[in-house]
Amino acid sequence: MIADPLRLYDCCPVSDGAAAIVLTSESLSKEFPPNPVYVTGSGQATDLQILAERENPTFLNAVAQSAKMAFNMAQISPKDVKVAELHDAFSILEILESEAVGFFAPGQGPKAVARGDTEIGGTCPINPSGGLKARGHPWGATGVAQAVEIFWQLRGEANKRQVPNEPKYGLAVNFGAFGNNVLTHIFERGG
Repeated sequence: MIADPLRLYDCCPVSDGAAAIVLTSESLSKEFPPNPVYVTGSGQATDLQILAERENPTFLNAVAQSAKMAFNMAQISPKDVKVAELHDAFSILEILESEAVGFFAPGQGPKAVARGDTEIGGTCPINPSGGLKARGHPWGATGVAQAVEIFWQLRGEANKRQVPNEPKYGLAVNFGAFGNNVLTHIFERGG
C-alpha cells in the first residue's frame, strides 16, 4: 500500500530519460521525409493547487479546459481521436483524464477499461506505449515522449504497439502537479 487505495503498481517510478522531436513550419516540412505529423491543436489550463478548494476534487477541470481548447483549435471532437497518451503517473489518472477529455462520460472510465475499450485494439486506445507506469516518469521528458509515441502511431511505426486502422488523429495530455497545470496537444497525420 502506498496511499489507500493506491498500491505499488498503481504508481509510476520517477526516472531519468530523454526524448526529442523536430518541429518545423509546414513549408519547411517538405524538405524532410514524407508522412509528416502536424500539431493541429493545443491547449493549456490551470486549476487550484489545493484539492479541497476545488468544486469537485475528482474532476480534472484543467484537463477538460485544455482539451476543449485543443479540440476547438483542431476543429475535431473526442470521437475523432483514435489513439491517446494520457499522463498516468497513477492508475486513477488515466481514468479521470479520459473522462475529462471527453472520451467517456463521468463515471464511465472504469467500465471502459474493464470492457477493453482502452486497449490497443479497443475503440479508444489509450497509452499503447504502456504509459508512465511502463517507461517511468522522467519529468523533463514525459510530455515529449508522449508526442513521440503519437508521432509513431500516426505514421504506422509503433511496431507491436501499433494501433490498428491507421489513426488520423492522436492526442497527448501532459499533467503537472495535482492537475494544476495541464497541456493538451492534438496531432494529425499528414500526407
